[in-house]
Amino acid sequence: MKTKQILMPIALFFAVVICKAQIPNSGFENWTNMGTYQNPEQWGTMNNVTASTNVYTATKGTPGSPGTAYLKLTSLNVGGNVVNGIAVSGVLDTITLKPKSGFAYNLRPASLTGKWQHMISGTSQGSITASLTKWNTNTNSRDTIATAKKTLSGMAMSWAAFTINFSYLTGDFPDSCTIFLKASGNAPANQDYLWVDNLALAGSVAGIDNALPFLNKISVYPNPAHQSLKISLDVSKAHSMELELIDESGNIVYLKNIGSKVGLVQQNIEVSEFARGNYILRIKTEVGIVTRKIVLE
Repeated sequence: MKTKQILMPIALFFAVVICKAQIPNSGFENWTNMGTYQNPEQWGTMNNVTASTNVYTATKGTPGSPGTAYLKLTSLNVGGNVVNGIAVSGVLDTITLKPKSGFAYNLRPASLTGKWQHMISGTSQGSITASLTKWNTNTNSRDTIATAKKTLSGMAMSWAAFTINFSYLTGDFPDSCTIFLKASGNAPANQDYLWVDNLALAGSVAGIDNALPFLNKISVYPNPAHQSLKISLDVSKAHSMELELIDESGNIVYLKNIGSKVGLVQQNIEVSEFARGNYILRIKTEVGIVTRKIVLE
């Protein structure tokens, strides 16, 4: 009995630690020897594709900031074509050059932070993107909970701290996080580079309440929509309101400031020119946010 009493708190402790685990190998201290090159553990890169030409777009830099190592991503010429220096916190599809999966994560962070150095030789800037997603058992697909994206600008020739804030689309908690690092944009140039270290998911964002006391009724129809989307709000107290329509990639495709109104507020959004798929309608106010899932077909 005493043994069980001791082991149970230990088991609970480890369950909490696993639940709140941060980014795997976030400081790039751990590397796997692949024979002629090294790969950062738990990160996907293009090294396995370019290894046959003895060119490696992801390499280990020393010393770190802090620590002993950091990740060097460099876009390099391979057989007459420039291969983008990219890395994914999980599995990388080396054909589509997009993430296939990330790592388990179930919190709502406010931002992605870290250290970087970067420079481009051409005109196509790289980027850092983090996505929080959740598996939807009804659609057998992933819903985007939040995104944080920063396109690089200018250059940083010495270590500089960065913070990229998340934009939340829903009040749900995610089950996965994917971080995507790119030394170049869509037109990589030889010797573009992005060096990264000390990544972390920082802060906390509370779940979004899908009910606000001054909105007595919200009607969104038709849903699914084809030509237009009608929004009807029964407002009992004046608050400044904005309407946003957000696609599955986190891009705001429609934005309108409604202003402060009381009574029946009606809005119409023409959606015929938007791509078909799933969207989030977000009603933003200074006291809270309401979201509704929208389908365009």
